Amino acid sequence: MIADKYRLSPNLLVQYLGKPAAEFTKEDLITFIEHNHVELINFHYVADDGRLKTLNFVINNYEHLDNLLSSGERVDGSSLFAHMEAGSSDLYVIPRYRTAFVNPFNEIPTLDLLCSFFTKDGVPLESSPEYILRKAQRVLKEKTGFDFEVMGELEYYVISEEDDLFPAEDQKGYHESEPFSKMAEFRTEAMRLIAQCGGNIKYGHSEVGNFVLNGKNYEQNEIEFLPSPIEEAADQLIVAKWILRRLAYDYDITLTFAPKITVGKAGSGLHIHTRLMKNGKNAFVADGELTDTARKAIAGYLKLAPSLTAFGNTNPTSYFRLVPHQEAPTSICWGDRNRSTLVRVPLGWSGNTDMAHIANPLEKEQKQDFSFKQTVEFRCPDGSADIYLLLAGLTVAARHGLMAKDALTYADKTYVDINIFDDKNKEKADSLEVLPDSCVRSAAELEKQESIYLEYGVFTEDLLDERIAYLKKFDDAHLRAKVEKDEQEMLKLVERFFYCG
Repeated sequence: MIADKYRLSPNLLVQYLGKPAAEFTKEDLITFIEHNHVELINFHYVADDGRLKTLNFVINNYEHLDNLLSSGERVDGSSLFAHMEAGSSDLYVIPRYRTAFVNPFNEIPTLDLLCSFFTKDGVPLESSPEYILRKAQRVLKEKTGFDFEVMGELEYYVISEEDDLFPAEDQKGYHESEPFSKMAEFRTEAMRLIAQCGGNIKYGHSEVGNFVLNGKNYEQNEIEFLPSPIEEAADQLIVAKWILRRLAYDYDITLTFAPKITVGKAGSGLHIHTRLMKNGKNAFVADGELTDTARKAIAGYLKLAPSLTAFGNTNPTSYFRLVPHQEAPTSICWGDRNRSTLVRVPLGWSGNTDMAHIANPLEKEQKQDFSFKQTVEFRCPDGSADIYLLLAGLTVAARHGLMAKDALTYADKTYVDINIFDDKNKEKADSLEVLPDSCVRSAAELEKQESIYLEYGVFTEDLLDERIAYLKKFDDAHLRAKVEKDEQEMLKLVERFFYCG
């Protein structure tokens, strides 16, 4: 019966082993490999560019396999991280067993694993983005007693030849069905593969963005995940982006997570939904109301929002998305169900009615607690984000808010219940602080708030200094004003950063 509860899992290892991925052991993986005639092992890890890197192995014998899973392999850190010097850059990559999945693309049976970086002394690399996220969660737990759970909304555009049959209306693609949505089959196949590889998917759908440009059809889609422990959530997003790109290559279509493609059309975000958990319960809601814990966390997100862009909005085209009237935030504020705010509290399930009974009168009426569904959404990141560092930064921000004496006062001050993009609310909008409008300004904000990220040894100074220098090199302080009305210049920028993240 224990194994039966995992029969519906799309993850082939979970099905076979009859246990959740979090409990995978080395012996479990060896058993699966032996019984399923797996011939290859792939190690994956993320470098400075945010993309998945790969190291391939052929399994030679049992001893070789055991050695791979136990001691990993050596790699050149200076080729992966800009802040590492070539003279002392040897690193070990060690697989994390809970991340194992069957490669869905290889004809030869292959097992893939995500890895952590270790130094020559066998200790975790302090500046590794994946380890920074782990430290951020550990410190949050130690200082506040809370665990952090998040999930992402992964938006992307699929680009194909223009099709005159059943054209979707420009910028009206939200939840469109086939045949008006042309890429639904691709999306659902991607969802199936992501789930097989451990992705905890909530749903997928077509998004608002739909337009034709230079004979090409641009269709926006989204795959949204369920809340998961923050380290698992980061891994899921990383793997999902890899799968979407790999599948697009097989389909011979173009796919991009670029924040903005052209002026006046919806950009692609990476909205992050968050919740703090204690003893298995959501601390963001009680009796159908938002708690002080949630309001303090929101205050933390808003206070660090200017510098969080350094991890969540990492190239000049990011700031072509963060403009008014485009359903992307510009002002640092929060509100309920308000898509013009930086932090949004989505509609929850706090009513006392049994909606399922009303919709299905034959069902017996019952009272249920849906408080676990309530999240708080951080809306400014986009597809260029360094996912591990972004989520680590949000974890730091949550802790900062929970520990700040003025957090509730700040939350009250920054709450809005109006559409701040509406001209009649201009006075209120003008009273609010705004997000950076360029990489250069984002770097300056990170310099101002650097000490908060360094607290308790979570981030490292060398990594932050490198990130600041990287953003400054774009020299884009006035770029948005210069090219936002020049479509050709905009397209050149988009092409430059087309495969970001």
